[in-house]
Amino acid sequence: MSRFTGEPHRRDQVAEAASAASELLELLWGRGQEAAPSGPVPPSQLRALLVIEKHEGANLRTLGDALGSRPSSVSRLCDRMEAMGLVSRSPSAISRREVELRLSRRGHTVLNEYRSFRTREVALVLERMAPSDVVTLAEGLSAFRAAALAGLGQESAAGSGGAADAARGEVA
Repeated sequence: MSRFTGEPHRRDQVAEAASAASELLELLWGRGQEAAPSGPVPPSQLRALLVIEKHEGANLRTLGDALGSRPSSVSRLCDRMEAMGLVSRSPSAISRREVELRLSRRGHTVLNEYRSFRTREVALVLERMAPSDVVTLAEGLSAFRAAALAGLGQESAAGSGGAADAARGEVA
């Protein structure tokens, strides 16, 4: 039920609220990324790094499919990331016509820094919320994550709701 109208939430209203929250998260995370020792990374490169981390050794086609990008765009993106020292490309053991993508040490460092700053920014917001709201948020986010991963064909990565369980234990 909406606490404002007493009516059940409509999915389109919830989608709008989630989009608005996502935009705020982008602003918060952008502030944190500017302060990262490794410097800012463009959003397209950050998304690519996240995919490569999850699919270490993937080829350009796999990366392009995950990003929804054309092969030529993915190749140029990888050229830029390799020039920045974020990824390495090596010949595939399966096919000589393909390359495997791997995060470099610097690529791992950038992702770790970025996650640390994102977590810090979110934690500051959570501190201003009531404990019961934090638990409700964690439960909703766990369900959202499971549904999103299932939609991406990654059901096994959905997990068991660890964030909600952790939030319950932390605020109890």
